[in-house]
Amino acid sequence: MRIYPEQLTQRLNQGLCQTYLIFGNEPLLKEESKQSIIDAAQKQGFDEKHRFVIDSQLNWQDVYDVCQALSLFASRQIIILTLPENPLTTAQANALKELQPMLHQDLVLILDGPRLNKKQESAKWFTSFQANGLHVPCNTPDGRQLPRFIENRCHSLGLHPDHESVMLLAQWHEGNLLALSQSLMKLQLLYPDGELTLPRLQDALSRHNHYTPFQLTDALIEGKAKRAVRIVRQLEAEGVEITILLRVIQKELIQLCKMQEYGASGMGLSKIFDHFRVWQTRRPAMTAALHRLTLPTLMHLLQSLAAIEVMVKTDFDSQPWPALSAFCLEMCGHPLSLSPVN
Repeated sequence: MRIYPEQLTQRLNQGLCQTYLIFGNEPLLKEESKQSIIDAAQKQGFDEKHRFVIDSQLNWQDVYDVCQALSLFASRQIIILTLPENPLTTAQANALKELQPMLHQDLVLILDGPRLNKKQESAKWFTSFQANGLHVPCNTPDGRQLPRFIENRCHSLGLHPDHESVMLLAQWHEGNLLALSQSLMKLQLLYPDGELTLPRLQDALSRHNHYTPFQLTDALIEGKAKRAVRIVRQLEAEGVEITILLRVIQKELIQLCKMQEYGASGMGLSKIFDHFRVWQTRRPAMTAALHRLTLPTLMHLLQSLAAIEVMVKTDFDSQPWPALSAFCLEMCGHPLSLSPVN
């Protein structure tokens, strides 16, 4: 069964499951979910915890011994098994499959790992554990999901933000849920009545938004010029190496070129996306980008990107960051203007 982190507390109140699969890319949600499970289990007498990390050094017999430690004096136990960032090897997957039949009512197993793709979620080891457990995907909300996430988070804390406050919190904390959590705790202390307005937020908080190069490429694919330039300026302020951004954008452009070539040869969009393993949620934006960015346009953008890289490496008096902002505006289909971005 699959539920989301905000539903976990209610589900735990209905009783414990044998296995919890906590997978995703958001550390805050993962830690909160694991702690909620541990707290609920301890209330029911699961007093002993064992932590293992799946790597080349793990002795699986140690894990199996915990599962088989049955006696009148054995306490109920929690096993936390952390999976690697890289996909499991065949030997590791087989070892996990051997673990599943050893579980029993005096054990709670928590599998903690990175975000999985559809193929990984279809693996036998995953489906066998999910059959008797809960899958809790803990992924960072994207720009569209974040306002709703903030509203729910505020209400659970007894805070009542107006629409403008929600949007400001989203803009200031995007990509940094830990800072968002800390800000909401601060607002709880400052405003016991729970009412959140724009002036109150501006008085109490500072910006905590943290962008990644991949959020920049998402904005470029979606044609969001203002957002793309805002991210570039934030990354520049954080001291991110510009060549890293150029490489990430270049990789995206090259993939778009290949997609256009496959499309010109007669391959359908669905097959193209399958070939490049494009997430279902990203396909509408990619479709729009392919309609907007023709192959000649993409080749021109690659040349522009290369010119910025040459500028970075050969002309130390140049200003590559404004040039990158101009590039973003061009890729999004807007006039090359560096007017202030709100």
